[in-house]
Amino acid sequence: MRHNNKVKTLSRPKEARELMLRNLASSVLIYEKVKTTEAKAKVVKPLVEQMITLAKAGTLTSRRQLIKVLLQKNAVKKAMEVLGERYKTRTGGYTRIIKLGARQGDGAQMVQLELV
Repeated sequence: MRHNNKVKTLSRPKEARELMLRNLASSVLIYEKVKTTEAKAKVVKPLVEQMITLAKAGTLTSRRQLIKVLLQKNAVKKAMEVLGERYKTRTGGYTRIIKLGARQGDGAQMVQLELV
């Protein structure tokens, strides 16, 4: 039984799932939009929101916390220098999900996760 277990496993073991989500979050921050499945987008959206909120602080502590989560150095740099300044006055809701339709091969619902 899975009572009160709210973690979306995405049919992957813990290590692979966490690494995939960290990579996806880094890609969203670098390219500002990513085409992915709806399930992955819904799981990674809170992670991206947290990273931007950390970047808004602009402190050394927040930079170190970003480095712990994000894998690419240029994702940390862009989050701190560009995105932190862009969303300084915004209190939340930095991302949006736009539905694109079903994928040809397996019919998975595809979406575009982008920064507002």
